[in-house]
Amino acid sequence: MRFFSRRKKENRFLELLTKQAEYTVEGMEALKLYMKGPDKKIAEQVSKIESEADEVRRILIDELNRTFVTPFDREDIFALSLTIDDILDYAEETTDRMVTLNVKPNKYIKRMVDLLTDAAMEIYRGVSELIEHPNVANDHAVRAKALENRVEQVYREALADLFRDPEDLNGVMEILKLREIYRHLSNAADRGDQAANVIGDIVVKWL
Repeated sequence: MRFFSRRKKENRFLELLTKQAEYTVEGMEALKLYMKGPDKKIAEQVSKIESEADEVRRILIDELNRTFVTPFDREDIFALSLTIDDILDYAEETTDRMVTLNVKPNKYIKRMVDLLTDAAMEIYRGVSELIEHPNVANDHAVRAKALENRVEQVYREALADLFRDPEDLNGVMEILKLREIYRHLSNAADRGDQAANVIGDIVVKWL
């Protein structure tokens, strides 16, 4: 009975982390859809998904506070939950700022979102395989990190293009708006990289 109870707890933490990662994929897919056709309703959908993911994280933290034995280090569970949550937070911030500042998607924004969506899927796959197939989980984490590097490359290209001789004050304002959007997407990529690092750390300890 004790063994069964422990396995149930292990499965519970993995279930909650996987659900968080699943919501992140959904949120990034919605963000990707927004880039194809900016619509306030799609932006609201991103916000709704982010709120649902926040509820899952609150449950996970409550479980963590009430559980003595965890499947892997509680610090790693907390860190992985936090970094996954941050990815989706920045996705919501992106749509919120684009709506508020009336920023239209350009080729750089679309490319970064495409890569971030792929990275979110790799994080999801990595989390879901953590306990049963840790080596597979690590492979997905490595792929997520590679995608993060590609986001940063696009980010640097976008910034270089952005500061090419604004024609007037309106041009300067557009630079400031786009730079903020680029920064949110870069931050999302950074959190994805951190999530991948935590997955890698867990795998090293687990093996």
